[in-house]
Amino acid sequence: MQLSLFDETERQRVAPFRKQLLKWIGNKQRFAHEIVSYFPAEFETYFEPFLGSGAVLATLAPRNAIASDAFEPLVKIWQTLSRNPDTLKRWYAERWQSVMSGKKVTEYEKIKASYNARPNPADLLFLCRACYGGVVRFRQSDGYISTPCGIHLPIRPEAFSARVDEWHQRAGGAKFFLLDYREAMEMARPDDLIYCDPPYSHSQTILYGAQSFDLENLFQSIARCKKRGVRVALSIDGTKRSGNLVCDIPIPEKLFEREAFVNCGRSMLRRFQMGGQTLEGEIVADRLLLTY
Repeated sequence: MQLSLFDETERQRVAPFRKQLLKWIGNKQRFAHEIVSYFPAEFETYFEPFLGSGAVLATLAPRNAIASDAFEPLVKIWQTLSRNPDTLKRWYAERWQSVMSGKKVTEYEKIKASYNARPNPADLLFLCRACYGGVVRFRQSDGYISTPCGIHLPIRPEAFSARVDEWHQRAGGAKFFLLDYREAMEMARPDDLIYCDPPYSHSQTILYGAQSFDLENLFQSIARCKKRGVRVALSIDGTKRSGNLVCDIPIPEKLFEREAFVNCGRSMLRRFQMGGQTLEGEIVADRLLLTY
């Protein structure tokens, strides 16, 4: 399929916003401003149905947004950020204090055991910032988190609190929902904008929901959105390596009008899988496909 390249003169100038709130695999915080630069200058409501770490949402800071995900503990983190940010600060500070006042790995494992016994947003919030490499791995059979403690020290509660305040402001126009992406996308109306960042099809099977994700279903949802005048931008594997396989995903004819490539740097997931080896051959370039 031949797509026209996005005209560089049409891009917006967008300031980077690099203070991530959550560490999350596939986190686009470092280059979210580049993705946003390809968005239309004007739109009605912004939708992000694969919210994850929320990096693109916070960089865009839209006036009106519907942000959603299918993972309940994650959605509850975002809902708490919106409704009661002080609670989010308290969750983090309590767990930081327990880890720093005792044996770090032992206390981390207690928090992980607490989450695995009863998945909840408070434990997940700390685990995603304290786990090894920021890669939260979920066991396919039961959602059990297996990632060990990271070698770094989690940021201090004061620094985290400052980030919560900034994110609360930048995400102030968003409402957060627990929704399947198909439900969320059906809510969009003409002149709305949807940004989709689904799980990578080849390499992220350790992530929540990725095991059952079907890219063909997403393409069908995008086609329905395009037909009713909703603009959609999709991040998808471009030149990402998974083992020795270079991902090459077939894209339906005439679904997208233009494309761009966004350099994402070296793969955090592959660094984890390769035990910290150098990653010169593991450069990720997301393919940004646009229906407009």
